[in-house]
Amino acid sequence: MEFEKLKEVIADVLNVDPNEITLETTFTEDLGADSLDVFQIVMGIEEAFEIEIPAEKAEHITTVGEAVALIQNSRA
Repeated sequence: MEFEKLKEVIADVLNVDPNEITLETTFTEDLGADSLDVFQIVMGIEEAFEIEIPAEKAEHITTVGEAVALIQNSRA
C-alpha cells in the first residue's frame, strides 16, 4: 500500500509515469530529481502518510525502497 501511494507522490512532484517507478529506482540518478525535488517529495510523503520525517533521515534517502522502509518504520 505504501509503495503505490508513494509512487503517486513521486509522479506528481516529478511529473513522471508512476509505472516507471520501482523499489530500486533512485531519485537523483533514475528520476533526475535535484535536492529541491527530493525535499518536495519528503514533504509530500509527510502529508500523504501523516508522518514526520526528521531532516537527518530525509537527506539519506536515495531510493524509492528506502523511502518505503522509512514510511513503514515511522508508522510502526
